[in-house]
Amino acid sequence: MNKIKNILITGSSGTIGTRLFEKLLEKGYRVKGFDRKKNKWNPALNKLTIIGDLLKKDLKKVQGGTDLIIHLAANPRVHELVKKPEQALENVISLYNTINFARKNNIKKIIFSSSREVYGNREKIVSREADANFSLCESPYSASKISGEAFIISFLKCYGIKYIICRLSNVYGMYDESERFFPLLFKKMKKNQPVNIYGKDKILDFTYIDDCVDGIIKCVVNFEKNKNNVFNISSGSGQKLTHVAQLLKKEMGSNSRIIIKKSLTGEVKKFIADISKAEKLLAYEPQWKIDDGIKSL
Repeated sequence: MNKIKNILITGSSGTIGTRLFEKLLEKGYRVKGFDRKKNKWNPALNKLTIIGDLLKKDLKKVQGGTDLIIHLAANPRVHELVKKPEQALENVISLYNTINFARKNNIKKIIFSSSREVYGNREKIVSREADANFSLCESPYSASKISGEAFIISFLKCYGIKYIICRLSNVYGMYDESERFFPLLFKKMKKNQPVNIYGKDKILDFTYIDDCVDGIIKCVVNFEKNKNNVFNISSGSGQKLTHVAQLLKKEMGSNSRIIIKKSLTGEVKKFIADISKAEKLLAYEPQWKIDDGIKSL
């Protein structure tokens, strides 16, 4: 029986956080958000959002009972954290402060948004959950997620906080104006500016935001049956970055020139998620193909 009713989302004003917030409310959950900034996408969520900094002790502002924390808050851009590794340390501290808040307040369930970056650059492109290996760590961002997973597991063993870890991959769609792959290409192609693709043969697993959110919600609904587990939440199919850029260019009717450059330091060059575990245990079933996702942008 699912006893989760009251949910706290960290990073609730971000891309995934906003959509997850909306969908959980639609399903009747009592949801509180926590973020450094107000929500620009859906101002109605601000009435339910606590403004604070996870690097400080601001979680003490959270009042009332919480059954589950969904920890999304992070500095997410791999190359940015190569240039500024202190932002990776912020990821570790924010996760630690969140799970320690859970310990002190007897909150016994957490969902942690990890990343496909924990798999590193393997010879095999398709990765199962058991394939994660810290010796393949490529960047400070990867290290922050590996460290986060280790903290999550240690707090189960020491303090009985049950978890589900969701390893996400290249989430795209609504509510994103960052400098990540899709929004950056969209902005430049809209102005017919040249776009850079870092890696001629780079293949990644792109996940439409509604599929990502659906996977996380399935973890909420099925938490007790699947507690203390790790799931790839992704599309389960790979796309060459050059192909994705051409699809977007065609859909937008853009005249942008596509320029191929060398891969950046710290990046995983080829990754496709094996999602069979999530399909079997969570009944997770991605609905969005890349062509449809691009048309929705």
